Amino acid sequence: MTRIAQINLDDGNLPPPTPEIEQERRVAIFDLMEENTFTLPNRDDRTVPAGPYHVSLSIRDKRLVFDVMTEAHERAAEFHLSLSPFRQVVKDYFQICKSYFDAVKTMPPSQIETIDMARRGIHNEGARILQERLEGKVEVDEATARRLFTLVCVLHFGG
Repeated sequence: MTRIAQINLDDGNLPPPTPEIEQERRVAIFDLMEENTFTLPNRDDRTVPAGPYHVSLSIRDKRLVFDVMTEAHERAAEFHLSLSPFRQVVKDYFQICKSYFDAVKTMPPSQIETIDMARRGIHNEGARILQERLEGKVEVDEATARRLFTLVCVLHFGG
C-alpha cells in the first residue's frame, strides 16, 4: 500500500497557530487522510518496507524532516530537506492567504475569486518545489504534494 495512513506534525516547540492557520492544517490533514499517494522507492538495492506509512513532519536545525515508519513501527525512511527553497514561496503564500482572508470579509465575489486564483497558483508552485525536493526519496502525486505543502507552511509559520 503506497499511502500515508497517519500524519503527525511535531510543532510542540512552535508558537500557537492563528485560527486561520489551524483551519488550514485541519483541512490539509483531513484531505490528506482521505486520499494520498506516497511511495518510497527502493534505494541502493535495498528493499523499502511496504506501507501504509506513518509520517511525522518536523523542523529541526532549519531543515524539514520527514520521519517515515510502517504501521508496525518499523523505520521505513528519514530524510531532511533544506527550507531555503521554500522560504519565498511560503512567504508569498502567507501574504496572499492574509489578503484572501481579509477580502472574504469585505470584497465582492469577483475580487475574492481573483485573489483565490493567485493563492492557488502560489500553492501549486510550492507543491511543485516540494515534489522536486522529494525526487528520489518519495513519490507523491500533485494533490498529495499540495496538502503536504500546506503542512510545511503550517510548520514554517512557527519556525
